[in-house]
Amino acid sequence: MFHHAKVLSSTSLFVLALAQGSVAFAQDTDEDSIIVIGQGASPLLEESATGSRLGISPMETPAAINVLDGEAIRARGDFGFIDAVTRAPGVSSSATPGNGGTALVVRGFSGQGSVTQLYNGVRLIPNNSSITFPFDTWNIDRIEVLNGPASVLYGQGSLGGVVNVVPKSANFERLEFQGQAGYGSFDTLHLAGGVSGPVAEGLAVRADASFRQSDGYVERGNSESLALSAAIEYRPSDRFSASLRHDFGHDQPMRYNGTPLADGTRLDTSIRHKNYDVADSVMDYKDHRTQLSIEWTPLDDVKFASSSFLFDSLRRWETLESYSWNTTTDLVSRTANTGIVHDVLQWGNQTSLSYKHQFGGGVNNQLLVGVDYNELKLKYSHNFDDVVNDTVDPYDFDPGSFLNTVGIEPRNRTHTAIYAAFLENRLELGEKLSIIAGLRYESDRVGRWNYVYDAAGETIIGEAPALNGGTASHKTFRDLTWRVGTVYQPTPNLSFYAQYATGVDPVGNLTSFSGSSAQYGFSNASGHQVEAGVKSVFLEGRGSATLAVYRLAKNDLTIQRSPLLPLEQIGKQSSQGIEASVSLQLPAGFAIEANGTVLDANYDDFSNENPLLDYTGNTPIDVPEVTGNATLTWSPIARLAVNTSLRYVGRRYMDQANAKEIPDYLVLDAGASFAITENLAVRLRLYNLFDKDYALASNYGRQWILGRPRSVDVAIRASF
Repeated sequence: MFHHAKVLSSTSLFVLALAQGSVAFAQDTDEDSIIVIGQGASPLLEESATGSRLGISPMETPAAINVLDGEAIRARGDFGFIDAVTRAPGVSSSATPGNGGTALVVRGFSGQGSVTQLYNGVRLIPNNSSITFPFDTWNIDRIEVLNGPASVLYGQGSLGGVVNVVPKSANFERLEFQGQAGYGSFDTLHLAGGVSGPVAEGLAVRADASFRQSDGYVERGNSESLALSAAIEYRPSDRFSASLRHDFGHDQPMRYNGTPLADGTRLDTSIRHKNYDVADSVMDYKDHRTQLSIEWTPLDDVKFASSSFLFDSLRRWETLESYSWNTTTDLVSRTANTGIVHDVLQWGNQTSLSYKHQFGGGVNNQLLVGVDYNELKLKYSHNFDDVVNDTVDPYDFDPGSFLNTVGIEPRNRTHTAIYAAFLENRLELGEKLSIIAGLRYESDRVGRWNYVYDAAGETIIGEAPALNGGTASHKTFRDLTWRVGTVYQPTPNLSFYAQYATGVDPVGNLTSFSGSSAQYGFSNASGHQVEAGVKSVFLEGRGSATLAVYRLAKNDLTIQRSPLLPLEQIGKQSSQGIEASVSLQLPAGFAIEANGTVLDANYDDFSNENPLLDYTGNTPIDVPEVTGNATLTWSPIARLAVNTSLRYVGRRYMDQANAKEIPDYLVLDAGASFAITENLAVRLRLYNLFDKDYALASNYGRQWILGRPRSVDVAIRASF
């Protein structure tokens, strides 16, 4: 691993230096072209709300912000959210069916409790570590990733970073249509379309739809999804805008919980396509998102913004999901008969007011103050009393049916209320130097109750407090987070920055806080980060490069010194690393996007009186210490574009003892697009060109969720 780290670090720095010194220039590209070569204008110079609410660009923000363009995402054939977002520097996947297939790892910290996910700028609050929307990339305009603590912007659960999915907006200039139809390996079918345009003066609409189905690359691995979105936007003047949008997603992902490792340690490819779940298993997620946003600039220096939202999710799992393969007996033991339903409702509002003031002499100040309010209700149903322990032949077996004798019934409910006040301030000291600071105070009140049934166990007759061993119904967390940073821009296209930021992660998830009396007194985990970096745009916007170095630490980890002792909150985890990226549009129709990350992540304090259970110095679970991505595109003629995409993920561990390793992997995809006419193109995509067997994530510490084998997809795309 150290060799890989040295090579990737050196390569990243070399590419960054080469980019800064390059004098080549790119071919001009038509932004309306049906053939996608590069991203066009650098996103470093465009306004991004993910890193700041002050309306500034990533170049002006003292943090690492990376933007993935939606058209480039689709040109690479990344139809799923996880496939797309893990192209960003330092982002990898820890997605499993249990977390909704969306959990991420950023800067050494993993899961929904450390990496916040936003949709159109609004926080998606996880419950029981699960988020199931968005999953499709058809209606995505861009994905913005903020690496490092963002609790001062978005509250608890943002210590590792933030991912913001920004959907396409309405077209006020003309009527437009995009459509795509494709077919590929494993009987995969996908259809998508979108239409947008003005309907009256200052009024425009947009609608998108996407459907996918597949038989999957394991037995009984069929999947199906439908994503619908509609938006209406009103802009009567430059000073006022309002938008109302609704998004619906129905996702039935591949019903696959992983492939058991032989004796829990190694992959036997002879069972590569086996599925050990029951024949009638269910994974079904339905999500609705409604959002009303208003921006008003009553005066040149005053801006008001407000967004109200209502989200609901209904998720259902009926699976037999844990497998252990004993090669001595040559039997696979199946356990964890899991029936769960999440019935979730989230609503709230975030409102801010900003004011700009010019002091004279090149000194300007912008102050933003705001409030953030969220409520979330969860009704949690399960059948945990149904216990299954069976064994099957690993090669030839009857998958059986899901056992549900006690019923998947409501067992508890939770109610979480989040109130926050925040401010940001940017002080410009001339044209080259600025100082940005932020502050957020947040109060999170969590309530949990267990349902009480009658003697027959059929009818709910009441409810009882579920926290602190059943003696309390509520727990309140209060946290103050802040950040301060500076940006120096010797030219508008070059910036150096440094930042100190604090952050907060919850103990588990606030929406499903543990009922254990041992955990009732715990606080949220706190953390801090020191970061510095450089960003540059060159070649008249045809090239860009970034470099960031950081150290990030998290205190108050929850550990258990021995199985007989209570949980304690004394541990510490940290990471330090370097991230680099470069994007170039070169002569002769070439374009390249590449990034690399090298980090060192450790449990700094995970001590135990038993030396065998002392994990201090070990690498946290699911964290790769080296990752890299590269996409090379070549357009020898105007009608043709050929590209290759490479993804590298370093080794990871499945356990805190670092005894079970997931090997590193390198996957190469390739594709080509040919424009039949100026409005119609055909695309060919080859995935996993060398048919590499690799693990996307681990599950239960003894099975791997394997990535897709070599496959092909052919699609026709139309644009008018």
